[in-house]
Amino acid sequence: MSRFSQPRIGAPDGFFVVTFPMSPSTLFDWHVHEDHQLAWASAGVLIVLTGLTGLTGLTGVTTWVLPPSRALWIPAGLPHETGASGRATMRSVYVPPGMSPVTWDAPTVVAASPLLAEVIGYLSGELTATQREHAEALLSDLLTPLPVTTLNVPFPGDPIAGSVARQLSDNPADQKTLAEWGRAVGASERTLARAFVTATGLPFGRWRTLLRLQSALPLLASGEVVSRIAARVGYQTPSAFTAAFRRETGTTPAAYFGRT
Repeated sequence: MSRFSQPRIGAPDGFFVVTFPMSPSTLFDWHVHEDHQLAWASAGVLIVLTGLTGLTGLTGVTTWVLPPSRALWIPAGLPHETGASGRATMRSVYVPPGMSPVTWDAPTVVAASPLLAEVIGYLSGELTATQREHAEALLSDLLTPLPVTTLNVPFPGDPIAGSVARQLSDNPADQKTLAEWGRAVGASERTLARAFVTATGLPFGRWRTLLRLQSALPLLASGEVVSRIAARVGYQTPSAFTAAFRRETGTTPAAYFGRT
């Protein structure tokens, strides 16, 4: 996997737009910006992780899945990592804090309407000072927050639970029971169950459900049909997948990204 660290990108006289062609192997590893960032995929699906820096390292890591209909406002100074689930084009707007149109101090999903997309493209061109000022004001007016239920899956640091978690992350459809996983990693079922609860705060079954649903989000964002997604993440039927998804998010898979 290619890893890149993004340098400070900004324009002292206003908002600044940068386009990043991305492949599945492209990863902008954990970094921060002095400017606010509006991350948007003009094509493909972005996966952005955000976290907080604490005494024990990064905490509160949240995963954001962004199809072209959504963008993410990332406050200045917030650690984040950006990748893509397939080929994608990221267009980022960098906003100097002194010119920020909003005061959001937490990552915020906004609706990426066709008009917002046009304004971002317009700002990337050669503009007069007056044209740029008007475009920046319009973009600011278009930043409309969206209510989003995120699916966060704490990764266990315990070596036993971590081994199982890594294998399930690679193949969320794996149907092994907890007892079978225990035998695979050389631990009793009870020991493995206790390791998951201690390391993640979740019973193994709930943890695996959240992992499967989180793994489904990039597929949903790319427009894959629910019946195929259900099988790919380990559900025997689409109805079982839909029921689990609704239970955790309060909505259906089809409606999660604004589709019906």
